[in-house]
Amino acid sequence: MSSNIRIERELLTKPGDTILETIEYLKMSQVELAERMGKTPGKINDLISGKAPITVNTAMQLEKVLGIDMQFWLNREMYYREKLARIEQEEFLEQCIDWLKEQPIKELQKFGYLKTRNVGTEMVEECLQFYGVVSPVEWENVYIENYAKTSFRKSPSHKPLLSSMAAWLRIAELQLRKQKFPEFKKDSFKVVLQEIKSLVVSQPEDFPTTLQSLCRQAGVAVIYSNSLPKAPISGAARWVGGTPLIQITDRYKTNDHFWFTFYHEAGHILLHGKKDIFIEEFEGFENDTGKEQEANDFARDWLLPDDFLERIDQQQVDEKAVRRIAREYATHPAIVVGRLQNLNLVPHYFGANLKVKINLDYFIQH
Repeated sequence: MSSNIRIERELLTKPGDTILETIEYLKMSQVELAERMGKTPGKINDLISGKAPITVNTAMQLEKVLGIDMQFWLNREMYYREKLARIEQEEFLEQCIDWLKEQPIKELQKFGYLKTRNVGTEMVEECLQFYGVVSPVEWENVYIENYAKTSFRKSPSHKPLLSSMAAWLRIAELQLRKQKFPEFKKDSFKVVLQEIKSLVVSQPEDFPTTLQSLCRQAGVAVIYSNSLPKAPISGAARWVGGTPLIQITDRYKTNDHFWFTFYHEAGHILLHGKKDIFIEEFEGFENDTGKEQEANDFARDWLLPDDFLERIDQQQVDEKAVRRIAREYATHPAIVVGRLQNLNLVPHYFGANLKVKINLDYFIQH
């Protein structure tokens, strides 16, 4: 405990001290006070020691017996309880300072979520406010228990990774709060996904905002987030406050990865339940393998179905063939290259010039 808090606690006086001073002045014993107030000596002792608060009824009784206005006692009680709560809160926050060591403080400061620069109780309080919880215990219950597999939760070495994951998820929740969305309609979202295919093909510079706008029409939130260094996540799908939320990073920096991630998460929204949570490419999270495969198949079928392999010479793949397949399947050449690479039909460096670089920094809001 810091010396300042210790001094504040020592200087804080209870309303019971004032009661004692008053009855001493009136030459009245605690037993007599109890008799006059119709209480037991034990109840009076609790009142004087601060174990029992001064209620409205007690304040009225003190006014009658001691001749001091009821409002004085109520104000005295309120000031004491408020001051005591603040001292106890400060003591509690001091005990939580070590919790900050596992948090991505630099990133949260960089993105403007933490204003405090010095590690201390003020930073702890601000960090708890960022997460919307009252203590690290609730933080763990809300963000770690629900999102991380048991083996990760139990390992101290994984704490920074889990904290980065929690911060990444929370950032999207805060962004979602700033917006309003219509009720989600599954059929409308399927229509929207077809419209989005034109963005895949044309790949305009402003595709991130157009994508958000189209999904909003169907009641789906798409939020772009920075990939935190200790939480290398590419995307996530979950429901927050009744709204399906797709959260995406530009971790891989190319359009083939971006679009596969988007359609993969869209598949989770359409195919799976509101209580399901999916976090992609984060080793600490245990996705349902069956549902992951369904989302993979969903993304594949929307972007480039498997039967494209029947229309290409797998022994002699060149850029001309890639462009032809892209035209025939109304997709982007980068999608074809990505699929071929994933199937190990071409080397990782093949078709690099056909991929479009993605940078979401301009479209990320804090």
